Amino acid sequence: MFAVIKTGGKQYRVQKGEILDIEKLDVKEGKKVSFEQVLLIDVDGKIQVGTPYLKDTLVKAEVLDNFKDKKVIVFKKKRRKQYKRKTGHRQELTRIRIEEILTGKATGKAKPVEKAAVKPKTAKKTSNKSAATAVNPKE
Repeated sequence: MFAVIKTGGKQYRVQKGEILDIEKLDVKEGKKVSFEQVLLIDVDGKIQVGTPYLKDTLVKAEVLDNFKDKKVIVFKKKRRKQYKRKTGHRQELTRIRIEEILTGKATGKAKPVEKAAVKPKTAKKTSNKSAATAVNPKE
C-alpha cells in the first residue's frame, strides 16, 4: 500500500514506516502531522486517483527532526568585468516517519450522510382559461 502526497510544492511517494526529508514544517519534534493533499493511493493493486485530491484520505506521520541540509554554493561571475560573488544556501528540512495511510471513514473526516426531509409536492392550481386562451395583441 502506498500513496502520493503533496507538501512543500513537491510530490512524494510514501509507504508505512518510510522516513522522508521534506520542506520545513513548523512542527516540533515528536509531534504528529497529517497530510490531507493525497493525490493517489494504491490499496491491494487498486489505484485511486484524485481530481486533484482524494476525499476522505489522510496520511499520518511523526516529525523526527528539523535540520538544515548541506550547503549549496552559489557562485556568480561575469568575465572580464572583475565581478565575482560567492554565497551559500542551506535549505531547512523536516524529517518525518510515515505512520499510517487512512482511507474512507477511518480518517475521521467522513461525515455521516443525512437524509434530507422530502416534502410532498403540492399541485399548484392554475386556471384553465389563462392556459387555454392566448392573448394576441394584434386583435
